[in-house]
Amino acid sequence: MKMKNKPLSVQIWIVFAAITLFISIILSIILPMTLRDFFTEEIYATIESAQNLMFARYDLPYLRDFLESEESEDSRQTLENIRTVNHFFIYNENQIMSSLPLSVKFANDVRNQAQLQESSSQRYSGNIGDEKIFYVITKGKTLNQDVYLVSYMWDSYRQDMVQSLFKRLLLVMFLVFILSWIPAILLSKHLSRPLVSLEKRVKKLANYEWNEPVNVDREDEIGKLGESIDQLRNQLIYQQEMQQTFLQDISHELKTPVMVIRSFSQAIRDGIYPKGDLDCSVKVIDDEAERLEKRIKNLLYITKLDYLNTQDITNQNFPLDKLIRDTVERLSWNRIDIDWQLKLPATNINGDIEQWRVAIENLLDNQMRYAKNTILISLSTKDDSSIILRFWNDGQSIEPEIIDTLFTKFNKGKEGKFGLGLAIVQKIITLHDAKIWVQNEEKGVSFYVEIPRNN
Repeated sequence: MKMKNKPLSVQIWIVFAAITLFISIILSIILPMTLRDFFTEEIYATIESAQNLMFARYDLPYLRDFLESEESEDSRQTLENIRTVNHFFIYNENQIMSSLPLSVKFANDVRNQAQLQESSSQRYSGNIGDEKIFYVITKGKTLNQDVYLVSYMWDSYRQDMVQSLFKRLLLVMFLVFILSWIPAILLSKHLSRPLVSLEKRVKKLANYEWNEPVNVDREDEIGKLGESIDQLRNQLIYQQEMQQTFLQDISHELKTPVMVIRSFSQAIRDGIYPKGDLDCSVKVIDDEAERLEKRIKNLLYITKLDYLNTQDITNQNFPLDKLIRDTVERLSWNRIDIDWQLKLPATNINGDIEQWRVAIENLLDNQMRYAKNTILISLSTKDDSSIILRFWNDGQSIEPEIIDTLFTKFNKGKEGKFGLGLAIVQKIITLHDAKIWVQNEEKGVSFYVEIPRNN
């Protein structure tokens, strides 16, 4: 079973334990080397301290007397406090004075090193048999001859100290490693508990259980996730309410022309002409069929736009001013009483020309529905990166309570009529990375479309 398939609390605990174990292993490798270097320096410092004590307490001219005489109990105790440092002297043409037996080879090596030594004091290390030894040779002068004080310690002291300290450190790391599991488990449960709760809430949302709010009393990323899920819940509730209203409205909008068509056709079949004669009655049927067709076409088109929102649109360069003129020429006959004012300099954009045609048709349909006498359409350059397309009509202002929801899919117009035209416009504009908004002017209403030049 892969780690990513395990519960989050287990994943957090495993990661925490792995990090702690990794650090412990690294420390177990690095610490012995570091401790050996540290205690090697300590050994030399101890040897040199012992030599300083020797020089401070005894005068070199009397070194022989010192070695041959019995030391006082107090002096012996002071020297023993300098750990286990031993001493011997080289004097009078390389004669060795020592109270302890020395290896012949080691003694000869020390003599040669002392003769070649240029500094007054120098550190050395060597081996006697299988054991390592650290020593310091320091020059002195007495009775007009050179004297060398050689002080040494065995490596067993360093090894004992390293092993003793390392064992203690291993014990501490083991205790830390074990005890760290407890907060790791608690932390993993603390972090995973709200996520488990959010998982249950999301499952409820999937089952249309939307009434209970999502409350996560946190301000971190988990809290923000809870807020986002609650926003989604509220949006789903809103969409459900709007969809119910939409279904009610659209069923009325579709049912009405169907009912008119059926009643008129039945009347004609019975030899009755509701509008006075056959032609007028058939014209009513044709008008209602056209209205029904338009509603169905808009529904299908907005569904298509929802799909296109996940796809790349087809881009081509075309003259927007010419497209607007052609559309006005086709639709203006529906309102021959309107004064059409077009201020359209040559302007090219990139996009899907058929989608833009639909958007302009729906905008013009809206303008013609509410205009009294005049409609103005203009193109202008906002800056080097965008173009402003404006539709203005001299109709009544839009009520403030509906102006912010004018482009929503399930919105009713200011006369309470259902329509999808502006929702389709907003979808097309968004697909082309453009923006649309509506604004009440001092007189009339303006629709603005900001189109990026590089769309």
